[in-house]
Amino acid sequence: MKVLIFGASGMVGLGVLRECLVAPDVTQVTTLGRGPADTSLFRRDRMDAGFNYAVTKKLRQLVHADMFDYRDIESALTGFDACFFCLGVSSLGMQEDAYARITYDLTMAAARTLQRLNPDLTFIYVSGASTDSSEQGKSMWARVKGRTENALLGLGFRHAYMFRPGALIALHGVRSKTPAYRILYPILWPLLPLLRAIWPDRILTTEQIGRAMLAAARQGADKGVLETADIRRLA
Repeated sequence: MKVLIFGASGMVGLGVLRECLVAPDVTQVTTLGRGPADTSLFRRDRMDAGFNYAVTKKLRQLVHADMFDYRDIESALTGFDACFFCLGVSSLGMQEDAYARITYDLTMAAARTLQRLNPDLTFIYVSGASTDSSEQGKSMWARVKGRTENALLGLGFRHAYMFRPGALIALHGVRSKTPAYRILYPILWPLLPLLRAIWPDRILTTEQIGRAMLAAARQGADKGVLETADIRRLA
């Protein structure tokens, strides 16, 4: 299986990248972004030489400045079995048009290109818990995410799945780029086993998201929109 990952420099994308690198049936992993992913963050807790070999042999990092236009690199965007789209920004402090430009316009520019070049592609989009499929609610980010989900589901991919994770735990050296999360993690870490026991269907790890995406790419899922509990079961 050949996999393309958008947003591999973020917390979710890094977690997904790691699981792709350790999966025996993934023969090639390509990341696409404005900069390369930092694989040195991963802990060599159960792989060491094998993991280093996978990074060297399986990973290709494609750096591209204009994430709205892919005409110059279309030859590098063919032959993929799955795309894991983990690229996104926080809506905090953003106006709706600016947030939609990155969340909807950028995503659809990439998705339309990939659908044309890879008609049998499985496309998996990382959305978020409480996304608004009606596109009519009061929450700006939820409306925009809902519009993006709806457009992707209607684009004509062989399979398209919308992942809506809730709270996330970063494992294996993966770190969030959001300063607030970096402050909270050390404080909450001792409580995480208890929180996961109380709310097993509300909290996921980056490992679980990566494994669930690979499972969906391999054998599909029973519905197009997957909430946190669905993702956990799929993993």
